[in-house]
Amino acid sequence: MNKLWDVSGAILGMVHVRALPGTPRYGGDWKAVEKKAREEAELLEENGVDGIILENMHDAPYLNRDLGPEITAAMTGIAAGIKAQASIPLGIQILAGANKEALAVALAADLDFVRAEGFVFGHLADEGYMDAQAGELLRYRRQMGADHIQVWTDLKKKHSSHALTADVDIVEMAHAAHFFGADALIVTGSATGHTADSAEAKAVRAAIELPVVIGSGITAENLPQYFDAADAFIVGSALKYGGKWNQEIDPARVEALVRRATELRSAASV
Repeated sequence: MNKLWDVSGAILGMVHVRALPGTPRYGGDWKAVEKKAREEAELLEENGVDGIILENMHDAPYLNRDLGPEITAAMTGIAAGIKAQASIPLGIQILAGANKEALAVALAADLDFVRAEGFVFGHLADEGYMDAQAGELLRYRRQMGADHIQVWTDLKKKHSSHALTADVDIVEMAHAAHFFGADALIVTGSATGHTADSAEAKAVRAAIELPVVIGSGITAENLPQYFDAADAFIVGSALKYGGKWNQEIDPARVEALVRRATELRSAASV
């Protein structure tokens, strides 16, 4: 992970794994799903991203934390296959809120980090109410001997209502996540592809001594206005044809974003 944090404004590309066995949109060809994920990871790395995150985005509608073993097994197989070919940091998120399963996959496949939702404070998500899990999750990590796997957590997670915590601002939530042992903090917009509030990200970064990651809405065009607000950027939709998360990866879009990040790093070092 030092390799990732040593890069100013690291770009992490998303591999949105095709629908897995047992989910409503599964197409019936497991080998094709596995092959596609490996191809997308290879394409992202070839075009210069600094890291990759795997996510079972096509499994909608998602279950609330309680997944079947087929999802954990499938994500382990995919993650291990990508790990065998990749030379950059790898992370994983398993929807929805399956943080323990993600940790188990990360340990088995030798990944570097997990993206966790519902770490501190509860929220009402698409899948229903999701309670905080930090205590349970980090005990599980210790029991497995997986303390080397970082836990990155969303603050005021997208696709969710935060009325219950309306009196807790994002900096207070960041303090709680820091106190409870998060390794990095993720700030997003309200939904996939929606821009984050750069002022919020800057406030969190100024207040907390943890890496801050912007997790939605980043494009080659708007990266300059966010570059000094975060340590890394998770990008999915903007790397796809038409800027749509469910389309194929567009190598030209990946190359353009990586080029813009490189330009901004060079300018900052002058």
